[in-house]
Amino acid sequence: MIEGTAGLSGHRHADEPLLDNPDLLTERDPGGMLRFTASAGAQVRESAALTAEANLSALADEGRPRAVVIAGIGTAGRTGDVLATVAGPRCPVPVIPHSSAGVPGWVGAADVVIAVSASGRSPEALGAAEAAHRRGARLVAVGAPDSQLQSVAERARAPFIPVPRRAPARASLWALTVPVLLAARTLGLVKVNEADLAETAARLDADADRCRPAAESFVNPAKSLALGLAGSIPIVWGSSPLATVAARRFGDTLSANARYPVVTGALGEAGRGRVGLLDGVFGGLVEGDRDIFADPDEAGTDATRLRLVLLRDGGLTAGDDTDEPLAVEERRADAVQTLAERRGVRCDVVTAEGGSALERLASLVAVPDFTSVYLALAHGLDPMAVPAVSEMKELANQ
Repeated sequence: MIEGTAGLSGHRHADEPLLDNPDLLTERDPGGMLRFTASAGAQVRESAALTAEANLSALADEGRPRAVVIAGIGTAGRTGDVLATVAGPRCPVPVIPHSSAGVPGWVGAADVVIAVSASGRSPEALGAAEAAHRRGARLVAVGAPDSQLQSVAERARAPFIPVPRRAPARASLWALTVPVLLAARTLGLVKVNEADLAETAARLDADADRCRPAAESFVNPAKSLALGLAGSIPIVWGSSPLATVAARRFGDTLSANARYPVVTGALGEAGRGRVGLLDGVFGGLVEGDRDIFADPDEAGTDATRLRLVLLRDGGLTAGDDTDEPLAVEERRADAVQTLAERRGVRCDVVTAEGGSALERLASLVAVPDFTSVYLALAHGLDPMAVPAVSEMKELANQ
């Protein structure tokens, strides 16, 4: 046995019938990751209420900052990507996600630092909060109550927004994102109103219902997508900046929950080189050797193939401020679907819905979040427990 594999469980081929057995799904998900994933709508409501109780008014007293730095790593770091995308290209100040220790060297009294950590003890968020305090920058901290991060915020006399640790960090995206957005709204950087939050929460609730364990695979979009991805190398591309944030989030959850390698990014970037993957040894070359009369979903094949997932921001309107015209994004998305079809690479499409950028993002995140959990369970993996993460922490701290 290879060193480090003792105690690992799971199987290479997906157990398709398992996904239509709700009782067995519950048994194989002892940590409750499906339940935590379904709480996204509730996270939006709770975090909005907790942020309203925090005293953010002083944050705006000094006027608009020179720049806003969102400090955090992992899911906490993704909140910075969400803010930058929702704020859009016409945001009056730079919005800079930062995932390293401390803060950028230029940060000073004219800037705002938002430190985010689900646990309230990540070195990246703590280091950023302490550095912001030393340099006189305005600070907002978001994280678990009664944590080290709260202590730093109190010493700095900075606003702290408590986010109760009800779920693992990777299942707490919305709990962490809403306070960041509302802090940015206080600074006049984004237009996110209560209706947007309510509609986003309702969208997440509706998608959780569609993706519930009792819904069979043929009507459950997350289970269907999981079965399509099983045994493949997923490529997830977003057609717009907002869809690209969702694509990278899907890459995070596929890696952490299902332990799948995945390529993610913007469709515009893909067109400059990565689209060539469709011609490669896992794309057109392996598909060219397949029997055209065979069932493309037939189990038992050992050939590893690409599976393209395209996230399309179809909810955009002509009045939105975007980096590129909608027509360009749509033509690019159509083109890559055609390329995949010509090479026999199967493609799944998730299209955004909703009237606000936040709701559209939610519509692109919800189903993929569930998909990553179902894919893990289909392989006999516990999506909550990731032995390699614990082992790496032990080795790194020796």
